[in-house]
Amino acid sequence: MGLRVAVQMDPIEGVNIHGDSSFALMLAAQARGFDVWHYDVGTLTLDANDRLTAFAHPVHDLQRVAGAHYRFGEPRRIDLGSDVDVVLMRQDPPFHVGYITATHLLERIEHETLVVNNPVSVRNAPEKVMVLDYRQYMPPTLITRSPDAVRAFQKEHGAVVVKPLHGNGGKAIFRVPAEGDNLGALFEVFNTTWPEPHMVQPFLPDVAKGDKRIVLIDGEVTGAINRRPGEGEFRSNLAVGGSAEATELTPREQEICAAMGPRLKELGLIFVGIDVIGGEWLTEINVTSPTGIVAIDRFNGTDTPGRIWDAIERRLKARAAG
Repeated sequence: MGLRVAVQMDPIEGVNIHGDSSFALMLAAQARGFDVWHYDVGTLTLDANDRLTAFAHPVHDLQRVAGAHYRFGEPRRIDLGSDVDVVLMRQDPPFHVGYITATHLLERIEHETLVVNNPVSVRNAPEKVMVLDYRQYMPPTLITRSPDAVRAFQKEHGAVVVKPLHGNGGKAIFRVPAEGDNLGALFEVFNTTWPEPHMVQPFLPDVAKGDKRIVLIDGEVTGAINRRPGEGEFRSNLAVGGSAEATELTPREQEICAAMGPRLKELGLIFVGIDVIGGEWLTEINVTSPTGIVAIDRFNGTDTPGRIWDAIERRLKARAAG
């Protein structure tokens, strides 16, 4: 089936062609003969007839060649309900009002076009909130704007990590030692910068062993990489200098995936990445714009983008069958 695919993502000229998951998905779509379009979320328009459109470019000649990794065709405004079969919602967080609004708009075409991941479920499952449904697998976790609450938490647990509730890519994550007198000042900065509560957890020394990214497609595990912090860092995100290595799942990680897999599939969360520290502690469920599939395929010799498109095609066939 020659699908028509619209990819809602950040500017394509700036992507890391050797590591970007969205680019890998576009390459795989092109290899299957799909028509691929690119549009910026800022061009979404709901017209007076309740039709959702976007100003989009057809994308041609995708290749992993620096400086020549794509070619845009003549842009035009396309109807995301009638002109395409699939929308990939792949722009990076932060998960803010603009992002939420886009999910509301895309929800209006769900009866016509398959949106991946499901916009309603994405809206209801920001990375560091949905994970709270699986507290039995998490380290102790505090969500608060209260300086008194975070001081009491630090007194109980010692060194802590403070991070924005809707952050991404390892940005603005701070480790505060047990004797850290700057916790109050740091929390003042957080409260000034972000209107929502913040996430506080004990610092897990096992992060030195790695922070594992596990990818699930339609609720099934398809691969994983272990990400180790770079020199002088405690954050292991590849975006901040972490390094990747091949890995296998621990029994605890298999249990975590089995516990959440059926629900992810039910919610239409086709492409999900979860993060587990030290083979034991679940920290995030990434549904907005998961990454890591290029590194997984590099180590495992797999074709994760192909498996994602297989899952999408199965969904479309099931919809067509009624």
